[in-house]
Parts: sequence; C-alpha cells; structure tokens
Amino acid sequence: MAAMGTKSSSNRSRFFLALCVVALTGCTGTNEEASDKTSPMSGIAMADKVCSMCHGLTGESVSPMFPKLAGQQKEYLKLQLTDFKGHARSDKTGTQYMWGFTHLTETQIGELADYFSSQSPMKADADTPDARGELIFRKGLPELGVVQCSSCHGAEGQGNGQFPRLAGQHAYYMIRQLKVFQQTDQRPRGALMKQVTHSLSDADAASVAHYIATLGAKE
Repeated sequence: MAAMGTKSSSNRSRFFLALCVVALTGCTGTNEEASDKTSPMSGIAMADKVCSMCHGLTGESVSPMFPKLAGQQKEYLKLQLTDFKGHARSDKTGTQYMWGFTHLTETQIGELADYFSSQSPMKADADTPDARGELIFRKGLPELGVVQCSSCHGAEGQGNGQFPRLAGQHAYYMIRQLKVFQQTDQRPRGALMKQVTHSLSDADAASVAHYIATLGAKE
C-alpha cells in the first residue's frame, strides 16, 4: 500500500509540475517580443505556486521523495538550481522533476535561494538516533577511507556554504543520493562525495542517513 501511495503521489506531483512549468515558460517567454511584454515570476511567487507542491510552502517537505529545503545553505541552493537549469545535474529525480526549469533567471535563482535559506531549519525525526550512524557521522570509518561527515557538513549537520545542511533531512532521500554519489557521475559537484562514499556499505549508508535525520530541532 505504501508503495502504491508513493507512486500515486509521484504521478500527481509530475502532473502539477508539468502544468507549472508550462505556466512558468509562459511567464518568462521564449522570444524577445514575449520577454518585452511580460515579467518573470518572482522567486517568492514561484516558491508559493510551484516549489511548494513538492517541497512544501516553507521547504518542510512531507514526502521523503522530495528533499527538505527549509534553512538550507543559500550558496548550495544557488549552485544546485544553476545545475538544474543547465541540465548539469542528471540524477533520475533531477531529470524527472527539475529539468523543466531551464527558464530560471539569475534573479529568480537568487530569490529562491534567499527564500528557502531564510526559513526555520528543517525539523528532525523523533526516532532514536542510530549509534552506528553517529559513529560514521562524527568519526568516519578510517579503515575504509570514509571521512567523517561532520568535517564538511558541520558538527550538527548544519552545513556551510556549498556544503548542504543535512540535519533533519529525509533519510530516504539521503540514502538515494548516497547511491547516486557512489555509483554515478550524475551530480557534477559530487566528486568529493564520490571519494568519501565509494566504500560505504548499504547498511552503513542507511545508518548514517537515519542518524542525520534525527539531528536538529524535533518535529
């Protein structure tokens, strides 16, 4: 039942996103004449009318398929939106949901990054922290060449500049992204993560993702 519900939610999200991308394209225009007569949708309006359908109005997404954006690092958001705009980020979910945003302007990217980074930080899961995951996050697995996550993402997973906030992120989403880093080159800014995660087992990836999801203020 859960799998069917997730699939249904995914189909609805793609349908509504397609409609919004059409609307966005209409706002930005596809030629000089259109651009002279219309103004692009503001970043705040886009967050309300488009992004909220998958990520929630304040970036606190409900579905684990879509990452939480609330309180995310501004620089990280700008870089990822730029990669989606240019189709440089080609992971499966990126191509399904974000490749339609080629019409984003630099102003819109900046406004979206400002908006979501200024929201209250994403809320953490109330589950009991995973001891193995905490070990990996804080100390790494030196014998396997796995560096501790906290060295780049902060002692509490708060992130720093181009290194994203992880604290409170959906564990399911993080597990999928770890797989992308490990097995593909579809995240163009992920060279460092590919090195860090190459020898991380599926069980350890799940452990650290579930631990990170419990960091931060509880729901």
